[in-house]
Amino acid sequence: MTQLPGKPLALISVTDKTGIVDFARSLEQLGFQILSTGGTAKLLAESGVAVTEAGAHTGSPEILDGRVKTLHPKIHGGILYDRTKDAHVAQCREHSIQSIDLVVVNLYQFAAKAVDQQLDLPQAIEYIDIGGPTMLRAAAKNYRFVAPLLDPQDYPRCLMELKAGGLTDEFRRYLAAKTFRAISAYDSMIASYYEKSLEAAPTESLAPSYDLHLESQQELRYGENPHQKARFYRSNLSLRGGLQDARVLQGKELSYNNLLDCDAAVQMVADFPEYTAVTIIKHNNPCGAALGRSADRLLDVYQRALAVDPKSAFGGIIAVNKTIDAETADAMSQLFLECIVAPAFSPEARSVLASKKNLRLLELPYLLPQHSVTAPKQLDIRSVLGGILIQDRDQVRAEKGRWEAVTNLKPTESQAEDLTFAMRLCKHVKSNAIVYVKDLVTVAVGAGQMSRIDSATFAAEKAKEFGRTVQGSVMASDAFFPFRDTVDLAARLGVSAIIQPGGSMRDEESIQAANEHKIAMVFTGVRHFKH
Repeated sequence: MTQLPGKPLALISVTDKTGIVDFARSLEQLGFQILSTGGTAKLLAESGVAVTEAGAHTGSPEILDGRVKTLHPKIHGGILYDRTKDAHVAQCREHSIQSIDLVVVNLYQFAAKAVDQQLDLPQAIEYIDIGGPTMLRAAAKNYRFVAPLLDPQDYPRCLMELKAGGLTDEFRRYLAAKTFRAISAYDSMIASYYEKSLEAAPTESLAPSYDLHLESQQELRYGENPHQKARFYRSNLSLRGGLQDARVLQGKELSYNNLLDCDAAVQMVADFPEYTAVTIIKHNNPCGAALGRSADRLLDVYQRALAVDPKSAFGGIIAVNKTIDAETADAMSQLFLECIVAPAFSPEARSVLASKKNLRLLELPYLLPQHSVTAPKQLDIRSVLGGILIQDRDQVRAEKGRWEAVTNLKPTESQAEDLTFAMRLCKHVKSNAIVYVKDLVTVAVGAGQMSRIDSATFAAEKAKEFGRTVQGSVMASDAFFPFRDTVDLAARLGVSAIIQPGGSMRDEESIQAANEHKIAMVFTGVRHFKH
């Protein structure tokens, strides 16, 4: 390898200045000359590090409001030349190009500046980094001779290896791969921002391609079962404030199944921003749920939800869309639970629950009011053999003004409120789904049966087990009734009102049955299958 004469050169230009002064000092002590730009150069100079401005090195000043600073042959030639090729070395000497051995650069914070602040595109483009990715890509391409460092966490290992005699090939390849992965994610985020600025085509709401960029968030003990390995990844498509942003206050690490159940529980309670909502989840389905109005104590709402099926609640997961107080925490501590998710816990509640060392407490930004009321469009992503399925998440909420009363008897105001609750909850229950509700509390839930009437029957039998009855309750179905038999069953059970999507070729038979039994029935026109 032929090396150009002179000290080794490190180019440092960082947005994230974590540890950069100490790192630069250490490089200086190892014999490196420091080349830098703008604010980084100023910081290093003020901290006593000898630094050369990029403009002085290239002989070209920054122009175009800083858009062009490092896009120069003396920079990119110094990064890209192949040290094993005599012709490259000769050309560098001819043009007075010095070797650059380290490229210590991280990118403009497009996510924090443009995405989080929801800037319009003309403003957002000012936070698109050009020089940084260009230098990092060049260094990563020429990794055998130049090390790209974009993460302050890699500074210690870099110094350790330099002090030991030089960077290993393994570390260089690791840095190069990390660089290309980060730039790919950065570009994908910017591409998505451009796409969102376009008017969606009327026939296609999903993009023709997606870059998920899966980044490990947490290694899990195992998957659904001990013989399955698992990790939790955040994605470019991750909703801000979701589980990847949860603050874990105490307890064991979250498991694969915990995360699935937490996700189900959180989505349920988030669908009721106008109420105090409590749901208790077991295996992705609610075993109890209840709503309260502003004057209701959270403790009372929780106890109503728990009373629906206290046996199944054992080992379950609870989600609440309000701050958990001490008295509610005390009641929850009497039950074995895997996890409690809420937008916040009072200090007193945390003190009460601290004795449950293994109980996981999650503060979730998504459950804060500003998230749940105006939730942005979300995507569902699932894998199948040979590919990925992506769809819009079902964010339709049942509303009284959006349904059609199809029977002679119309729902009362209290029935209408129960019907709204029942259908909003029903969309989160595995198909075929039947939900019975009375006085803003689930009476029973039938989930995942192959026959709709089996779901209705099973749920009613489950209610009996705990001395409850569906008499006087309302019924919600996630899809239409193919026959009138479910309506006839509802009448025998004493159901007072039904909400369903409608759309069956035999709808008239179901309407006739409801009229015969003097049951109010409404059609929403929206199916909520959940597979």
